[in-house]
Amino acid sequence: MIAIDAALADQLRRDLLTAAGHQQTGGQVIQEWELSTVQRLYLSDGSSVICKLATSPFTGEAAVLRHLNEHGAAVPHLHGYTLRPQALGMLMDDLGDPIRPATIAEAAAVASAIHAVPPVPALPVFDQRTLARLPEQALAALDELHRQGRFVDSGAAEELLRRLTAVAGRRADGAEREPFGLCHGEFHRSSLHVSRTGCRLVDWAKAFTGPGLLDLATWFGTRNAADPAQLIRLIRTYVEAGGSTDAHSDRGGLPAAQWALGWHRVWAAWWFLTTAAAGHHQPHTDGSHAQVVHRQLHAAAQLLDAAPFGASGVHLTTAGRSL
Repeated sequence: MIAIDAALADQLRRDLLTAAGHQQTGGQVIQEWELSTVQRLYLSDGSSVICKLATSPFTGEAAVLRHLNEHGAAVPHLHGYTLRPQALGMLMDDLGDPIRPATIAEAAAVASAIHAVPPVPALPVFDQRTLARLPEQALAALDELHRQGRFVDSGAAEELLRRLTAVAGRRADGAEREPFGLCHGEFHRSSLHVSRTGCRLVDWAKAFTGPGLLDLATWFGTRNAADPAQLIRLIRTYVEAGGSTDAHSDRGGLPAAQWALGWHRVWAAWWFLTTAAAGHHQPHTDGSHAQVVHRQLHAAAQLLDAAPFGASGVHLTTAGRSL
């Protein structure tokens, strides 16, 4: 895994502050994990800013934020950024601590506005052809991990990926129906920051161009069994907030909500396997990530390889743990 060491992190912060004409008097860590860190920096004029440092594969976020700022989107203002090989540093508005969780109505309104923003050049595109190849690519990543001596006990995941590969071509049909365009990629409650000045969508590191329904499916996470009825209500609220009316439309021979929940889980498993194979996660994380991958694939196979809800009495269950 490529990580930002302490010396590089300090240099990135100094470069950002110098370019902005600021002097730091203190700071606090807000969030930190193996591939990024978010800090609040206190400045000599009494104000504060947010500094986010990230390593590959999350070094494209500044370009996305700059594009969104240019289009007046409800996101933090980007004050400046600096790029190094495999590393990114950004200074952004300090939105303060959130005052409460976002509501479904707020999520729907923000999603409909974001999906209307023109796509960002150079972002990954998940169209029908790309979605259909995700299970096959995940299998290839698993093979590469096996060559590295990792994810060795993955027979169940391999079998699920083979099942999904067999149906992916027809289940990906309709991926490019509206809403299709800019997607956040991690559209969940912790990414929608509600302050006294309104809602701002933060954490754009996984942004892509693709089906907006995947964002809506992401809102519910994976702690509980997949619940299409819950997503149907969000889709309805999304359309009422100005989102595409085509969001209700069936695709891949399945109802929109079932389709979205299934492909969201395929995408999540694909992401874990491909980033692990590329060396972005340390081997000691393989055990927990293997469990996540299996849970996602198990649910995806039920959602995408089953008859539509109501047609055969299919009941979906997933392990009750989150990412």
